[in-house]
Amino acid sequence: METELEIARRAVELAVAAGADQAEATCTAVQRFSTEARDREVAKLEQSRAQNLTLRIFVRGAKATFSTTDPSPAGLENFTREAVAAARFVESDEYGGLPEETGIAASDASLGMFSDDIAARSAGAKIGDALELESIARATDPRVVNSNGSRVSDTSLRLALVNSNGFAGQYRSTVASLNATPIAQDGAAKWSGSYGAAARSYGALEAVGAVASKAAHRALGMIGARKPATMRCPVLFERDVASNVFADVFASVSAANVASGNTFLAGSVGSRIGSDLVTIVDDGLLPLGLGSSPFDAEGVPAQRTVVMENGTLRTFLYDTYHGRKLGHASTGNAAGGSVGASNFYLEPGTASLFELIASTERGVLVTETIGFSVEWVTGTYSRGARGYMIENGALAYPIDEFTIAGNLGGMLAAVDAVANDLVFDQAIVAPSFRVAEMTISGGS
Repeated sequence: METELEIARRAVELAVAAGADQAEATCTAVQRFSTEARDREVAKLEQSRAQNLTLRIFVRGAKATFSTTDPSPAGLENFTREAVAAARFVESDEYGGLPEETGIAASDASLGMFSDDIAARSAGAKIGDALELESIARATDPRVVNSNGSRVSDTSLRLALVNSNGFAGQYRSTVASLNATPIAQDGAAKWSGSYGAAARSYGALEAVGAVASKAAHRALGMIGARKPATMRCPVLFERDVASNVFADVFASVSAANVASGNTFLAGSVGSRIGSDLVTIVDDGLLPLGLGSSPFDAEGVPAQRTVVMENGTLRTFLYDTYHGRKLGHASTGNAAGGSVGASNFYLEPGTASLFELIASTERGVLVTETIGFSVEWVTGTYSRGARGYMIENGALAYPIDEFTIAGNLGGMLAAVDAVANDLVFDQAIVAPSFRVAEMTISGGS
C-alpha cells in the first residue's frame, strides 16, 4: 500500500505530465474518535478513517484546486488530467504560483506534535471519561440538574506535501480534547456553563475531574445574575474570552484582509497600536503547540514572528500569494488557501487573574461573549456578554444581558494589565487581560 508521501509524489508527476506548469499535492490520512455522554448514557459515538488528496495546479498563471478520495493509479490519472483541463478555463493571476524556495523544515518529533497514547487509549476508556465528566459535574451541586453533553474526542493525522519545485515533506500530529457543558437551575431560571481542555496527548490533558468541576462552577456562578447599569468602566477578559478577542486581532493582521482593505490596521506597520504590555507573537515552532507544524500548507518552513512588540505593529502575517501581492515574503502562515494562525498569542504578564481582579476597584469581568459583531475595516467591537461585577477588588455578583463595546485599536492601546494564565490549547490564545475603560450597555 502506498504511503501518503508516495501518493502525493505520483499526483504531482501526473499533473506535470498532463500539462501543469506547477503542481502541489497534499495527501492526508485522518483517524477521528468522538463520543458524547448525557447523564448516565452515551448519546453519541463516532469513529472514522479517511484518506484525501488535494491537488493545486497552475497553468499559465491560472490556478485550480481539486480533491479526491480515490488514490488508485487509474483514479489519480483521470483526476489529474481532468484537473489540468479545468484549470485552462480559469482566469490567470500574476501573483499565483508555488513558493520559489521552501527551505529546511523542523521535524514533528522536535515539536512534540504526535503522541502514541491517542491510539493506545481504548474506546471504552474514552467513553468512560465522557461518562465521568457528566457524573462529576452533576455531583458538584444539587442545582446542577441537566447537561448539554460532555464530550471526549481525538484526532490522529498523517500529512505529506509534495510540489513540482522540489519540496517533499511529511509529519504526524495528534490532538485530544475534553469538554463539559452542565446546566444549573435556580427556580425557573437555568444557566449553562462550559469548560474544556485540549492537548497533543491524553497524558497532557487537564484531569477529567478538574474539567467537570470548572464547568459546573461556571454554571453555578451565574445563578442570580442581573443586568448591570450602563456605564464606562474597566473590563477584564477572562482567558477563554480573551482568546476570542485575539481571534479578531489575528483577522486584522492577516495579509488576506490587508490586501482587500478589510482591516483597520492597513498601512500601520511601524505604528504604535497597543500599550507597552501588548506583545503579540505567531510561533509555528512552539513545542506541543496545537498550531505548530514543521511547514505551512505550501511547504514554507514554520517560523516565529513577532507581530506586535510593546504595542508597535511590526508586521502582518503572509502566505505566498498575499505576500507577492503586498511585496513581502511569506511568514509561513499559508492555510486552507489563505492566511492562518500558527500559535498566535498575547505574551503573558506576571500577575494572576485574582490579582487583576483585586487591583480593580470597580469594573466587569467578562467570562462569556455572545454573538459576532466586529467590523474589521473600522475596528468597531461590540459583543453581548455575561460575567461578574467587580466591586472593591472582589467579584460582587453575576451579571448578564449586557453589551461591551469599543474599538479593537482602542482596546489594545488601553490594555493596562495582563495575567499569567496563558494556556496553548488552540491555535489562537491569550491570557486574561484588562482594558482600562470600555462601554457597558445594560439597564438604566
